[in-house]
Amino acid sequence: MSQTLKAVRGTRDLLPPETELWNRIEATARSVFARYHFGEIRTPIFEDTGLFARGVGAETDIVSKEMYTWEDRARAQSEKPQSLTLRPENTAGVVRAYIEHKLGESGQLQKLYYIGPQFRRERPQKGRYRQFFQIGAEVIGPQSSGSESPLRDAEVLEMLATLLDELGITGWTLQINSVGSSADRERYNAALREALIPVKEKMCADCQRRAELNPLRVLDCKVPEDQPIIETLPKIVDSLDQESKDHFAAVITALDAAGVPYTRNHRLVRGLDYYTRTTFEFTHGGLGAQNALLGGGRYDGLSENIGGPKAPGIGFAMGLDRLVLTLQAQEADQKSASPQGIDGYIAPMGNAKDAEKLAAINAAGLALARELRRAGLRIELGEGSFRLKKSFEAADKCARRIVILGEDELASGILTVKDFSTSVQTKVPRAELAEFLRN
Repeated sequence: MSQTLKAVRGTRDLLPPETELWNRIEATARSVFARYHFGEIRTPIFEDTGLFARGVGAETDIVSKEMYTWEDRARAQSEKPQSLTLRPENTAGVVRAYIEHKLGESGQLQKLYYIGPQFRRERPQKGRYRQFFQIGAEVIGPQSSGSESPLRDAEVLEMLATLLDELGITGWTLQINSVGSSADRERYNAALREALIPVKEKMCADCQRRAELNPLRVLDCKVPEDQPIIETLPKIVDSLDQESKDHFAAVITALDAAGVPYTRNHRLVRGLDYYTRTTFEFTHGGLGAQNALLGGGRYDGLSENIGGPKAPGIGFAMGLDRLVLTLQAQEADQKSASPQGIDGYIAPMGNAKDAEKLAAINAAGLALARELRRAGLRIELGEGSFRLKKSFEAADKCARRIVILGEDELASGILTVKDFSTSVQTKVPRAELAEFLRN
């Protein structure tokens, strides 16, 4: 007997009714982005591997451990196979598209958002999958467009606070920091490397490796035993030059003016090498130890790193999987307190032994369903051969109300509607049915 095929480890199928929540999140995001003048961009799911090695950073965990990479077949014997990678994040791809399509030549600020899957070979766990979904946005452009302004940082953060509020997520926290310019980071890495010399042997294997190759990544460590050591390390604020300090102060001033609450976190450096100056995360206590809902930051040198012109930018990525978990947890109590389901279930009642009458009743049911759906209602249509008990059982599983449509109802134009939450049956004229179901 052949083995039953299942979804690959780290992936899963998204099924109704859960996908309704996904669609609601995406629709809300599109609505908010439109108000802030963002347009959608769709980049390829796989890119040249060099894009991520040069853009994200060869020593990051993403590039060194987690990417899905393969060699594409050469088109001719004289050609070398091209190394391709499923995108582990989308910012590098968006910046590549910005360069390739010469979007900076307009001189205008480019505000772009994306929605789609990303891929990392991580250990699957709750809210973390090997194929995961992100909503993200980037603000990028030549310096003359104001892309380097701290106002852009604050506007993105204020937009994200608005998005989370409109999604109905309560209890979020904005954590914010500055990692300074590339020169600031170089000074800070040197200070970290020196401070780690006497303590690195007491730390986990990853931190021992990072201490030599990229000391900044030590701050990302989640090993509990390493935390007391990390707390004693130098803070990046002490390595910032005056320009970086002024930039961060301007971001804070704008957030205060807009009324966006925040917490300063001196250890927040994010896991990608392209970040400069402002870095941030929105966290939520309901997610446990891995509590980040979304994160991002400024990347003023990324365009030059992958061969483009100077184009300062700032962006973020929001994990839909974790966002869905948060909303599901928040809405659990509401679901038990209020009736759920679609607006109505139409139950045609015919005689299975009279094929002609049964066909007429079913046809009338379809016509009624079409009428109600065009009025904006969510309707399920039963089958006229069902017995009354079977129709009620089917309706009770998916709808708030059942609409009985038999020969008498068809002739009189008066329909019987039962509300499952109150068990009340009501006679409703067909002309008033849409409004009755809506209310």
